[in-house]
Amino acid sequence: MIERTAHYIGGQWQPSIGTETIPVVNASTEQIMGSIPAGNAEDADIAVRAARAAFESWSTTSPAQRAGYLKLAAEQLQLRQSEIASLVSQEVGMPFAYSNVVQVGLPVQSLVSIADLALSFQFEKKVYNSLVVREPVGVVVAITPWNYPLHQIVAKVAPALAAGCTIVLKPSEVAPLNAYILAEVFEAIGLPPGVFNLVTGTGTGVGETLVAHPEVDMVSLTGSTAAGRRIGAVAADTIKRVSLELGGKSPLLVLDDADITAAVSHGLSACYLNSGQTCIALTRMIVPRSKLAEVEAIAKVGADSLVVGDPFDPATVLGPLVSSTQRDRVVTYIEQAIADGARLVAGGPTPPEGLETGFFVRPTVFSDVTPDMAIVREEVFGPVLVIQPYDTEAEAITLANDSIFGLNAGVFSGDEQRAISVARRIRAGQVQINDGAFNIHAPFGGYRQSGNGREFGTWGLEEFLETKSLQLP
Repeated sequence: MIERTAHYIGGQWQPSIGTETIPVVNASTEQIMGSIPAGNAEDADIAVRAARAAFESWSTTSPAQRAGYLKLAAEQLQLRQSEIASLVSQEVGMPFAYSNVVQVGLPVQSLVSIADLALSFQFEKKVYNSLVVREPVGVVVAITPWNYPLHQIVAKVAPALAAGCTIVLKPSEVAPLNAYILAEVFEAIGLPPGVFNLVTGTGTGVGETLVAHPEVDMVSLTGSTAAGRRIGAVAADTIKRVSLELGGKSPLLVLDDADITAAVSHGLSACYLNSGQTCIALTRMIVPRSKLAEVEAIAKVGADSLVVGDPFDPATVLGPLVSSTQRDRVVTYIEQAIADGARLVAGGPTPPEGLETGFFVRPTVFSDVTPDMAIVREEVFGPVLVIQPYDTEAEAITLANDSIFGLNAGVFSGDEQRAISVARRIRAGQVQINDGAFNIHAPFGGYRQSGNGREFGTWGLEEFLETKSLQLP
């Protein structure tokens, strides 16, 4: 049992004023593995005031000093890599081998890349008779999700600190224990008190107070579209800057000149990573109608062959979903799709054989879907793929763009330039060409109801900066 009883505020571990606790459940065993404080409005207020008190001093430190702290943090996280990966595999369910690479490797890379960027970024620029200055926006509240918990925390914390902001973090209460390790790292490297603050709790108990707080200058959220709407509404009262990375229902457009086996295999991997609990998952496979039967056959064999099980078994490819709530939500979508007339190609609503304990869902594939079905339009956030056929390239692009979301997409083609041409016509913040890899140095974010703002690279740093003009004589 990992029992956390305090928040990290003002450089100290402060017992929660809120008297209740929130259990943390192991996704594979359904057993309680720890607990965290259910902070309240007073805890949130104390954390914001600590960040505000630290801002003046921290905002005047040099970029080199800030970069130094980020690099020290990266070194300390790397020393605890196996511990963190094991913890996240228990909290979230991602297989341990992937957790080592993704759940810990990406945060370490992000800290180093942002540190290097801070050293080269042009914080001042002469424009005719003006000196244009980029300054930290102020006190930032970061509200982060459970699916890639430490990765999403660092994606906000690293550029905010590099910009000279101070921060209050509210991690997801579903997978919060890894955030405590980051707080311990910042404490160990001597980050000045109040620069980074951690408060745990629910959205209603802590999150709303943080978002509404008059001393907060910016809110950065990664979460659901519903959460984004609520945060935007609450933040509007004080005209805060709001950066939102929200949901997705991302298409993989397979062109008629593509290697079908390679395209479908890539599509399955891009859909099922982290058991489908990935905002950029390519959950809609759009394929030539003439090759639909071939695609279905490859998808069935691929989905049926994936090993679902214990995240600590080296053979496991898909672990459980994060919670009973998430499992039940995904199963409901599968059952509804069957009731709506979608044809089940692989998987289904029943748990994998022998895995009745744990939040497991079989990798599932549907065909014969219509554009109005919930399984096509809504973000399921589980291991569920739908296949949609098309007759012409124009129709394929129309299907790809037929969504309220626009976070990610993919195009697979035997001709890279053709794929790029099609990708330019897709309304999404990121498009993968064939098996192009995720890049933490490139901007990440969505169009439409997938949010606003960008993370990573120069674009991620600029989110946390204000622009001032000094008019010189």
